[in-house]
Amino acid sequence: MMKAARKAIRFGVGLLRDMRFVQIGLIEVPVESSRLRRLRQPRYQAALRPTGVKIDDSAESTTAAIINDGTRYNFSLSMASLRYALVAYVRGPVGEFVENLRHELHPELPHFAAHLTLLPPRPLQGTEAAALQVLAGICGRTEPFEVTLGGMDSFAPTTPTVYIRVSYGAMRMCELHEQLNTQALEFVEEWAYIPHLTIAKMPSESAAKQALRIAGQRWEEYTGSRRVLVDRLTFVREDSPNSWIDLAPVPLGGTLVSP
Repeated sequence: MMKAARKAIRFGVGLLRDMRFVQIGLIEVPVESSRLRRLRQPRYQAALRPTGVKIDDSAESTTAAIINDGTRYNFSLSMASLRYALVAYVRGPVGEFVENLRHELHPELPHFAAHLTLLPPRPLQGTEAAALQVLAGICGRTEPFEVTLGGMDSFAPTTPTVYIRVSYGAMRMCELHEQLNTQALEFVEEWAYIPHLTIAKMPSESAAKQALRIAGQRWEEYTGSRRVLVDRLTFVREDSPNSWIDLAPVPLGGTLVSP
């Protein structure tokens, strides 16, 4: 089993190496091998956004995290039965645009905050406290960076999901993702990690095609900034099938501090 896991990890790293980013002006253009192109966004999307899952961004949850509270981060529930992720919430006008567009395209979906995912959902290889120590060490040495959102796209026909590509900063996200996938947070991910911002998962392929057309029009009409500063991540835990709760803020270039 360990040999298979190591083989899978080497395979995943190979995929990242296969993806090269060529900077042209302010745009990073991904240059993919044919092998990576066959495994790109559709497969990652299936791992990132299980059906019906939302990210809870309520005021109560976002105030989160008492880092030194041992009862909170070392409780007796089996870590294998819980899933965790690391996200960067997208605030401001572009975040509001994404959330409003999601509601327009699929009003039945539960609300969840616009976000970029640095670590897709996974069980922990240890306690929450151990995971937070890993995050503090790596993120504390990582300087904040900026990403730029690109064009609208869809994962159809693999999944009927509409999303926004990350056109600049994708390489930084991939590098940070690879660094964070270690120790208590290590997980052999089934699909290659591809940075993007999900708009909505539609009920069918035909609905996704119509939603993509509308989303493209709305995105062309949007006049606000498409740049997102990634300077603060949030460690989250799946609380129930349709809800995630914030556990701790994770600043880049800083330290985790109890409020």
